[in-house]
Amino acid sequence: MRALRFDSFGEPDVLHVTEVPSPVASNGEAVIAVKAASVNPSDLKNVAGAIEGTILPRVPGRDFAGTVLDGPPGWMGEEVWGTGGDLGFTRDGAHAELLAVPVDALVRKPESLSFEEASAVGVNFVTGWLGAVETAELDKGETIAVFGVSGGVGGAVAQIARARGAQVIGLDQVKPADNTPAASIIQEFIPSGGSPQEIGTEIKRLTGGRGVDVVYDAVGGITTASALASLAHGGRLVVISAVGTRTVEIDLIDLYRNETRILGCNSLRLDVVESGKRLAQLAPYFESGQFRPLPIARRYSLEEGRDAYLAVAHRTRGRVVICP
Repeated sequence: MRALRFDSFGEPDVLHVTEVPSPVASNGEAVIAVKAASVNPSDLKNVAGAIEGTILPRVPGRDFAGTVLDGPPGWMGEEVWGTGGDLGFTRDGAHAELLAVPVDALVRKPESLSFEEASAVGVNFVTGWLGAVETAELDKGETIAVFGVSGGVGGAVAQIARARGAQVIGLDQVKPADNTPAASIIQEFIPSGGSPQEIGTEIKRLTGGRGVDVVYDAVGGITTASALASLAHGGRLVVISAVGTRTVEIDLIDLYRNETRILGCNSLRLDVVESGKRLAQLAPYFESGQFRPLPIARRYSLEEGRDAYLAVAHRTRGRVVICP
């Protein structure tokens, strides 16, 4: 089969299309014919060597959608989708014609989504669900501020929060585009370029002086001070990233007096099987139309894989998809 692969870490130009042995369905694994596979910022970081644990040479790609080519009789020909913190890191990923995954990782794709749309869901919504629901335990009637609401994870969190019955305030450098799900969900939007004091003051104003119950910070680092300034008493801060700096100063007296909880959320710890369990929980929301992925912005063939990665590096708004 043809696959996009990297033998050393570096810029996207280390990626090359090559012929590799086709995977086989054995030892509890199934083979999927990949119809579409999105490119995530974490895929780009992986190729650059910024994520520990990757074993070279490697086929990258966490998110996918396709049909089962070989495996248990009950799964043959079924349309499936998936993602995983091991795909592209410790086992070959989805940027290839074929992909092998454990049978336990197979999850039927929602019929309401095309292959391209389904391939753009995994990382964003699994990370959003893990942080907002499983980690922060966001509840009905609470208010959440989503830093990075215009991005893939931020937009997913906004939809998940609304489904949980929460009020949503969005923050980002630019407002969500009109054709994105988050644009119609957030009650208020705040540009994230202000000082921590300005942002905290504005959020307190919007919440009657109280602050928000949860901040989901999909940016991190440069936004941490603003996130902390926005929390109500006993509020929870969920951190999934660090942009600009990985070290921040925290006033410990303010922290303990406010009884603030800071919670880390790492979706890479969920392999393709564990991620599949979350996608199975998310599927009904997509079937009903309550959840929608970000629009597909660009499509590339496998031979254009480097260009797909460069599009993500250049911060293309919307999702970038490789169609093998």
